[in-house]
Amino acid sequence: VQLQASGGGLVQPGGSLRLSCAVTGFTLDRPAIGWFRQAPGKEREFVAVISGHGRNTEYSDSVKGRFTISRDNAENMVSLQMNSLKPEDTAVYYCAASREFSLSMSSYDYNYWGQGTLVTVSS
Repeated sequence: VQLQASGGGLVQPGGSLRLSCAVTGFTLDRPAIGWFRQAPGKEREFVAVISGHGRNTEYSDSVKGRFTISRDNAENMVSLQMNSLKPEDTAVYYCAASREFSLSMSSYDYNYWGQGTLVTVSS
């Protein structure tokens, strides 16, 4: 089982960025995939989650209306489209998979984690 996050980079405030998470190794099930982020000196926090079939999503209040999570199960890919980015969105973003929970916002419910990709929002 492997999750590979990519797409991070430097973007100006108000700009957009699209993160991708390649999910491999799940042969019999489709786990929920969540995005979390961790800013320097802060705890890891929930950003968004999408259910295994892709019909249900949840977002943190801080990103609702600006970020959109989606998945393409045929391509084993989950994306996080981030618009109207703010300096406070700066963090390392991680994707994670949960086999037991369909829409959990708790990092403790996720079994597998990707390596993280850095997003910096700065002028």
